[in-house]
Amino acid sequence: MSTANPGKPVVLIAEELSPATVDALGPDFEIRHCNGADRAELLPAIVDVDAILVRSATKVDGEAIAAAKKLKVIARAGVGLDNVDVSAATKAGVMVVNAPTSNIVTAAELACGLLVATARNIPQANTALKNGEWKRSKYTGVELSEKTLGVVGLGRIGVLVAQRMSAFGMKVVAYDPYVQPARAAQMGVKLLTLDELLEVSDFITVHLPKTPETIGLIGDEALHKVKPSVRIVNAARGGIVDEEALAGALKEGRVAGAGLDVYAVEPCTDSPLFAFDQVVCTPHLGASTGEAQEKAGIAVAKSVRLALAGELVPDAVNVQGGVIAEDVKPGLPLAERLGRIFTALAGEVAMRLDVEVYGEITQHDVKVLELSALKGVFEDVVAETVSYVNAPLFAQERGVEVRLTTSSESPEHRNVVTVRGTLASGEEVSISGTLAGHKNVQKVVAVGDHSIDLALADHMAFLRYTDRPGVVGTVGRILGEAGINIGGMQVARADVGGEALVVLTVDDTIPANVLSEISEEIGATSVRAVNLTH
Repeated sequence: MSTANPGKPVVLIAEELSPATVDALGPDFEIRHCNGADRAELLPAIVDVDAILVRSATKVDGEAIAAAKKLKVIARAGVGLDNVDVSAATKAGVMVVNAPTSNIVTAAELACGLLVATARNIPQANTALKNGEWKRSKYTGVELSEKTLGVVGLGRIGVLVAQRMSAFGMKVVAYDPYVQPARAAQMGVKLLTLDELLEVSDFITVHLPKTPETIGLIGDEALHKVKPSVRIVNAARGGIVDEEALAGALKEGRVAGAGLDVYAVEPCTDSPLFAFDQVVCTPHLGASTGEAQEKAGIAVAKSVRLALAGELVPDAVNVQGGVIAEDVKPGLPLAERLGRIFTALAGEVAMRLDVEVYGEITQHDVKVLELSALKGVFEDVVAETVSYVNAPLFAQERGVEVRLTTSSESPEHRNVVTVRGTLASGEEVSISGTLAGHKNVQKVVAVGDHSIDLALADHMAFLRYTDRPGVVGTVGRILGEAGINIGGMQVARADVGGEALVVLTVDDTIPANVLSEISEEIGATSVRAVNLTH
């Protein structure tokens, strides 16, 4: 274990990861190592760390999360999260990240390998020959060309398998209720119902997530609908193909062969399926290539860096949003700052909060802008560190109803984000902003009903008063006497003699006594200062 460095966040690597993972973390962290599979070693090691990186052997459950008082992020260098209690992490405000795209190619290639191996009996023939047996006739196989491949689940891995097996001359059909027929047709794949796929397929390969709906999907009932010549491959998740039902189908000659990389209970070293010579089995090798492990390690290392910097992490599994469009990313800091200004203007937590996004940006998924605004709203409200994970929980705990509204129509600006809240008194408070020019300058464009055009700054003040001459001069004089330099100022009013609003940007924090003096001299109905430096 390395020497403690209180100046750096601590990252615990609990399993063997590629050297590229540590390189991707960079020099800004204290790196520690432990054997995460050993609970007696893990629990004390996790107590004071900011992040933990694991593969599949380390169980980061409720007990471990409770022991980790400083934990901010759990990173799984791979796809599956069976060994991480995501619910407990979310309740604790801990981000969970994985590497969802790291093993796509590797997993697809293994599925293709199992398809070829089951068609040609490659592992069985290899074992026989190495045992001194030359059994050409026993291991006669079947061609893949012109056979029908049924792909159950046309996600990213299913698509890669379909593309690769098409090159073998296979006819590809698929079952996936979440894919449009037109999209499948573009790939040369015909969508069928599951029953239709079971009836026509010569080979079936499974590429579905494991959910309550998919467990046992290829079970006894399904295996009574297939051709007796069918060969079934599962390199997705254990339990989607019912192993007991498959063993029964193989025994009765209703299935010709199978290729399995995953099992309902792992590690699996004893299965009735192992007794069948026509079954090819591998020990969950789907992600086991050097390339996939390196991709996974680098991906989660980057996510850890983002998470510990307080940034949004696209690969966080317990954050709403997902992959962020490039056009949306510049709006994240704007939305967060608008959320912080809203809280300063409101002076309390709203009963209902509306995040409104208008303009051409709404052609993308902008849910993440709601999260960003929410993070800003609570940034100066709670003592805890506010993240994209726990911000919605803070809102829920406080009974704040949060809504996102979008429209492609934005008459005055290309894109506008508004944070609007209804307070307990029924009063409505709102702040709107936009990004201007090719440098994406952050601007306030409206406060309530008042139109403004002023660049955001680290130090701002919002003054409401009854419109009359001399107020701007008074504000300038008091700030000048206090040594506070004004960077920008705008005055807005609805009617002559009605309510007016002054928005100021200044170079330094305005002291409370100076704000009080301004408020008293101009007869302000509201004076709010905002400090966005932290």
